[in-house]
Amino acid sequence: MLLINTRPEDRAGALTQALSEAGYQVVDLPLLELVPEPFSEGLQHLYQQLDQVQVIVVVSPTAVEVGMHYLQHAAITLEQLQHIRWIAVGQTTAQALARFNIYSDVPQVENSEGMLDLPILKQQKNVKKIAFWRGLGGRQFMMQQLQQQGIEVLNFVLYHRQCPQQSFQIFPEIVKKIMPQQTVAVLITSEASWNYWQQVCDQQHLSRSWVYLVLGQRLAQLLENTRTQTNKAFNIIQLENLSASEIIQRMRDWQGHV
Repeated sequence: MLLINTRPEDRAGALTQALSEAGYQVVDLPLLELVPEPFSEGLQHLYQQLDQVQVIVVVSPTAVEVGMHYLQHAAITLEQLQHIRWIAVGQTTAQALARFNIYSDVPQVENSEGMLDLPILKQQKNVKKIAFWRGLGGRQFMMQQLQQQGIEVLNFVLYHRQCPQQSFQIFPEIVKKIMPQQTVAVLITSEASWNYWQQVCDQQHLSRSWVYLVLGQRLAQLLENTRTQTNKAFNIIQLENLSASEIIQRMRDWQGHV
């Protein structure tokens, strides 16, 4: 079996190593790279309102890095934000926050639905204003859900996503090395990475049956919709998180049923 790890280049290494040590053939094909947005008057205005928010949602290690850097640009100290509760989308983001001595709540399922299920958002009534440190186009679903509950959202667009141009060049070489009957599994962690994956595949005019490891129920449903609409035969395996142990267990479960 070949497993294609599509995580961003700076986050793929540990996972690729763990899966390789478990006996999988793994190749890296980053589908997302994150490019910081310039610090603007709009961001300055948002940072000046952080003293009014009860929660900051941080959606990636890049959001931590850029968000903290721009906090200095805005002349705001972490001491001024001691009243704030922090939510990290996953353990890697929580570790990035911990380097700034910030404890964060982390959902069991590392996606928007998992964060919405956290007690701080689901049970507490005193949350009136939430800031999102995110990338362009990300976490729209979560923000809409909170706004429908009457919570004001401060939208910090700190970076944008793009598909690395190098991946369009690498992918044909990966395809050439795939054996005719070889099973290929592809890790898909977001709607953006799924969209970029389809672009990469369209360039090669591929019609193979892939196995997709997808993070969370909503993304799995998105792929199911695509499968129905395109009448293509591919398998979908839903993940609860992006740990190597979770991926290995789900793959073993799936292999045991085929």
